[in-house]
Amino acid sequence: MEATPRGDRLHIAIFGRRNAGKSSLINALSNQDVAIVSPEPGTTTDPVYRPMELLPIGPVVLIDTAGIDDPGDLGQLRVRSTLRVLNKTDLALLVIDATRGPGEDEKSLVNRLKDRAIPVIGTVNKVDLVRRPDDWAGWADELGTEMVPVSGRTGEGLEDLKRRMIDRAPSDWAAPAIVGDLLDPGDLVVLVVPVDLAAPKGRLILPQVQTLRDVLDHDAYAVVAKEYELREAIENQVTRPKLVVTDSQAFLKVAADTPPDVMLTSFSILFARYKGDLEELVAGARAVDSLRPGDRVLIAEACTHHRMADDIGRVKIPRWLRQRVGGDLEFHWVSGVKYPDDLESYRLVVHCGACMINRREMLSRIGEAKARGVPIVNYGVLIAYLLGLLPRALEPFPAARQVIVEG
Repeated sequence: MEATPRGDRLHIAIFGRRNAGKSSLINALSNQDVAIVSPEPGTTTDPVYRPMELLPIGPVVLIDTAGIDDPGDLGQLRVRSTLRVLNKTDLALLVIDATRGPGEDEKSLVNRLKDRAIPVIGTVNKVDLVRRPDDWAGWADELGTEMVPVSGRTGEGLEDLKRRMIDRAPSDWAAPAIVGDLLDPGDLVVLVVPVDLAAPKGRLILPQVQTLRDVLDHDAYAVVAKEYELREAIENQVTRPKLVVTDSQAFLKVAADTPPDVMLTSFSILFARYKGDLEELVAGARAVDSLRPGDRVLIAEACTHHRMADDIGRVKIPRWLRQRVGGDLEFHWVSGVKYPDDLESYRLVVHCGACMINRREMLSRIGEAKARGVPIVNYGVLIAYLLGLLPRALEPFPAARQVIVEG
């Protein structure tokens, strides 16, 4: 837990045709040989993620992608994999070979980026081989984007490119805070952290660590307790807690032991707001009431993980939904970046807490489900809804609470 999680880093994707010098540029920007460079076209076959620090932005991820002109059936699979990177891209660098110039592939990609409101910087690479500034100005007009001349081989122009990256980085690429905007300096927060089989030995899970850090960053302080220690933890404090944040699976016990005048929510609900669209996910919870036996439900996880005997996504949520519906449901599970092609056939998408992906990718997943007419909810919002605790768990978020109360 010493490094910034990838999901909290600005994602900068490098696009371009084969042999435009994308991998060379990655190596030059990171000042190390992290990407394979070869004169053979198509060396990069799948997206490759490289964490680094880019001051003054801070922690970023550089994403090296396959060429957008990769030919053949296999090449088209690589191009589709490259285009899926758009779902998580906060800032794009379009690398253009100075000896060739742009073509239809670059024009198509720029249009896709503009449609998604993703800022893009045109990067003319290999200017150590040919210098035609008039051409570069023409390419900028042709594509409707600026052109920054660089050489990934010699390092020429890199500082100018970094300055442009800093200038063009979106200011809203992450939500302002996980919990800190709910707190005043000196406020007390109680974090309820069950220690069970899902907790990694010797550590807390990522959302718990990030929430604790956010409390401290906003000059508040925290007490960490297990669910059976909560009542005593509150009674032993001189200061009344402003907020109790719990693991979703301990919601019932924690709700019973949290005084009515103390706000209560969950880590997963905090992350529904931090990484996604809380109001849309709350609206998705209401779709549970329209489920009928035999309906299809998709459980979507952003990453793979070792599953325990009573796994939340594979066992507990399906069990709770069957009990709510009063019959069997057809569950399907997907891990990774892509929904099934037949997404429209599902009556509900239940998504994980998204702690391992960035905000843009989670918003993209929510947007795709909405565009295809399928309600979407995340684990924590769903659990609170099934337990009848969602209105209380949304007290810190009046707009989202209104969605469920009015519904």
